[in-house]
Amino acid sequence: MGDMRTTVKKADEVSTASMVITGLVGGWLVARETGIRPLGGAVLAACGAYSARSWLAKTDIPTTAALVGTYVGAFGLSHPLAKKIGPWPAVALVTTVASGAACVLSDIK
Repeated sequence: MGDMRTTVKKADEVSTASMVITGLVGGWLVARETGIRPLGGAVLAACGAYSARSWLAKTDIPTTAALVGTYVGAFGLSHPLAKKIGPWPAVALVTTVASGAACVLSDIK
């Protein structure tokens, strides 16, 4: 077989908007499809931590804090929003906002 090295991308090379999408949408799907909410939370937390590492490397502490707040806030807002507009539209809306913020404030700099 081939070489099976495991390496982590440099923090400043990570597309955090993609990680935010993976964390919010992927976490929601994992929780929904498995019925194990903590498993979805683990996906959410892992993507958030990996993104925060990159935000800190690419920006500054206040911007990193704002992006972490946006990510966590998106997760928190999706629940009450889902009761009003449905789960998939709620997840899509908050993910669009959070990933857009990550793109503008970190990824395209």
